[in-house]
Amino acid sequence: MSLPQTQGKTISDAWDYKGCPADLSKTGGWISAAMILGVELRERLTTLGIAVNLVTYLTGTMHLGNATSANIVTNFFGTSFMLCLLGGFVADAFLGRYLTIAIFAAVQATGVTILTVSTIIPSLRPPKCTPGTGTPCIQASGIQLVVLYLALYVTALGTGGLKSSVSGFGSDQFDDSDPEESKKMTKFFNWFFFLISIGSLLAVTILVYIQDNLGRKWGYGIIACAIVVGLIVISSGTRRYRFKKLVGSPLTQIAAVFVAAVRKRHLDSPSDPSFLYNVHESAAEGVRTKKQKLPHTKDFRFLDNAAIKDPSVTVSNKWNLSTLTDVEEVKLVIRMLPIWATTIIFWTVYAQMSTFSVTQATTMDRHIGKSFQIPAASLTVFFVGGILLTVPVYDRIIVPIARKVLKHPQGLTPLQRIGVGLVLSIIAMVAAAFTEIKRLRAAKSYGLVNNQDAEIPLSVFFLVPQFFFVGAGEAFTYMGQLDFFLRECPKGMKTMSTGLFLSTLSLGFFVSSLLVTIVDKVTHNNPWLPDDINKGKLYNFYWLLAILSGLNLGIYLVCAKGYVYKNRRLADQGIELEEADGPASHA
Repeated sequence: MSLPQTQGKTISDAWDYKGCPADLSKTGGWISAAMILGVELRERLTTLGIAVNLVTYLTGTMHLGNATSANIVTNFFGTSFMLCLLGGFVADAFLGRYLTIAIFAAVQATGVTILTVSTIIPSLRPPKCTPGTGTPCIQASGIQLVVLYLALYVTALGTGGLKSSVSGFGSDQFDDSDPEESKKMTKFFNWFFFLISIGSLLAVTILVYIQDNLGRKWGYGIIACAIVVGLIVISSGTRRYRFKKLVGSPLTQIAAVFVAAVRKRHLDSPSDPSFLYNVHESAAEGVRTKKQKLPHTKDFRFLDNAAIKDPSVTVSNKWNLSTLTDVEEVKLVIRMLPIWATTIIFWTVYAQMSTFSVTQATTMDRHIGKSFQIPAASLTVFFVGGILLTVPVYDRIIVPIARKVLKHPQGLTPLQRIGVGLVLSIIAMVAAAFTEIKRLRAAKSYGLVNNQDAEIPLSVFFLVPQFFFVGAGEAFTYMGQLDFFLRECPKGMKTMSTGLFLSTLSLGFFVSSLLVTIVDKVTHNNPWLPDDINKGKLYNFYWLLAILSGLNLGIYLVCAKGYVYKNRRLADQGIELEEADGPASHA
């Protein structure tokens, strides 16, 4: 049976909700994209609305220690980003982006609802207490922590699945082969990043204020309602969306190359790479492919075995025979791993802005005027401000100057931008250490070291530099990483590129948890990170992060100096790089 005919121009690789070729004039475009942008705004509101103020809830309401609370927050963040890999795999291989967004948004709503209920029912949190009155504060019980962890990790599962598909589904609403729609796609990603920042601002100001002044149940309840509204909005656009065919996960290709190489490890690689199975042969055999043929390279020669035709195998499949181009694409990913590994530490520094920096703020003078007091977690607004200020300064001032000095059309290359971000993260930790020393001196001079709940007469605005420098560093590192992974990943591996990027965030948060655990155990007799930070040495922890970041920067510079960009590598062999996939963004 033939497909129903459409009157307008159709798009070859996209379908409407009925499974017919998508009509350019009736599907996709800004109306569809706007609904998807609303989902991203709500997702950012949810994640930060919970995470940035979570450490004060854990210490103040659940009566957990500072180190334990910090690890819970960073593990929540880390799990959310790590589960993006699962969400991307599910979307590419099984459900598609639309269903993945809808299902995981419902999962996220379930997690936030459990969290909201836990703040309403008294038996799900320990009794209130006032430290220093002689009555010890009771830590949350086992069942109370089980409910809390269930709420947080169900939310993290929903966030990971949702985050992995939103930007990709948004880009699906524009036809990159159409010049006009291609321009609109670029604007879509500008709006995407803008709404990430707006969602962050709303979370760290309005939501945090509601949580601290009206109660957690109202703050988390608003988030739960926002998710439900988001589900209704994205469902209402079903008839207008463009859907792309499932293409399978790049992880499968990588696994297949390694499996095939191991299976044929006993075979000798031919001296002439032209004898290796390649794209043109698969096309001649009736296997359709849109891959750009890549030349053979001499490194990681073990993987070449995957492209050797084994005469003893009668029926070939992707698990026993890969094309040389598939092998070279895997090599491209491997070459990026040193850069990938040396950017993890930045996100470890980033993690401190929602943990110990917030704890510092709770002890300082947060008043503006006589009556208004800034919520401790709202100091993150200066972090977001650092991002929003750095982006236009970079575009309008730094790029023109760098173009003239460095003779590079982008101004700074992706690796140079990442390097600037790493330097700013070191400056942030140095500033944080000096501020903590100043805070402790103020506590001693006013005799408040033994009074955990006393307000130290030192303005909380002394913390602004560490928030600002990390925010500015993120503007450089985030866009540099995203640009690098998108440019250098093989064509068609959009999910892989963003997956590599998001995994650095995830591992950065997990490294933070590991460092806190190690430091807490090693310094147990003279603790750096006690429950009462007035009696600790938090500044030493910041110095440790500054030193580790400095060492990492040195390794990064070596790796960056030795890295050869894909387009230059191909140009040296006389091959012109085909246009890469459109960008994808997952903050």
